[in-house]
Amino acid sequence: MIGTIAACLTTGALVPQVIKTIKTKDTSGISLGMYSLQLIGVILWLCYGLSIHDGALIMANGITSVLSSIILSYKLKEVLGKRNDLETVQK
Repeated sequence: MIGTIAACLTTGALVPQVIKTIKTKDTSGISLGMYSLQLIGVILWLCYGLSIHDGALIMANGITSVLSSIILSYKLKEVLGKRNDLETVQK
């Protein structure tokens, strides 16, 4: 029970950031490195949950991996867009 509550709270904590990122498309205050490591860690926790058949770990980390992927994809678009802009200016 405690694990399920903790999973809901930590997963739910990402929802406001995802909503803000989708609405504003602004990821300037978000660290690419942090979200990359976050996603890798969450995927590893998901794999662990699957290996031990733990529903709370599977649910929380499955949802968190989707939410983190959304934020990371917006951040990657921003970084790649800036890189393309810089290459255009240099030509």
